[in-house]
Amino acid sequence: MEFIPKNIERVIEEFSKLPGIGSKTAERLAFYLLRKPNEDIKRFGETVGNLKEGIKYCGVCKSLTTEDICSICNNESRDKGTICIVEDMMDLIALEKANQYKGVYHVLHGVIAPVEGVGPDELTIAELIERVKKGGINEIIIALNPSMEGEATAAYITRYIRPMDIKITRIARGIPVGGDLEFADSQTLKRALEGRMDY
Repeated sequence: MEFIPKNIERVIEEFSKLPGIGSKTAERLAFYLLRKPNEDIKRFGETVGNLKEGIKYCGVCKSLTTEDICSICNNESRDKGTICIVEDMMDLIALEKANQYKGVYHVLHGVIAPVEGVGPDELTIAELIERVKKGGINEIIIALNPSMEGEATAAYITRYIRPMDIKITRIARGIPVGGDLEFADSQTLKRALEGRMDY
């Protein structure tokens, strides 16, 4: 748009690349920032610029952390014999906010999606299987989104873990088909965890 200065247009363009942000919202965000003091904008830019600094995968569960082992895996009060498998960090955060689950996690960082070129090797499935082989695991809870890709990933993982004679459950269908864990409310997630069943 010729009447919008190029630097504002570039900011609008970058905001509109974010998930769930349309062009109107991107414009509102850009013009909101224009009204803020320069120090606030500088701090915002530096914060975003430093987003990945020091972030690494937990050596146990593969969640994101700044330490070698994340705070959940390091927490002695957590049940290390129960592993809840989630697709990504947003799902882990959603389950933690429900404040019902007392075990540990394994973050896959995606699901098997052949159309998008994502196979088992692009996920942390091999690390999960190695973790289970070490022993001490009583239950695996599959908490993947109920999509075709989530179901395919669950079936793939189950095929490798079932011979190890470990209880495999899945969260109950309190999550609507096609829905994502990160958008579910705490009560729904609580019921889904309580009503989990054998897989």
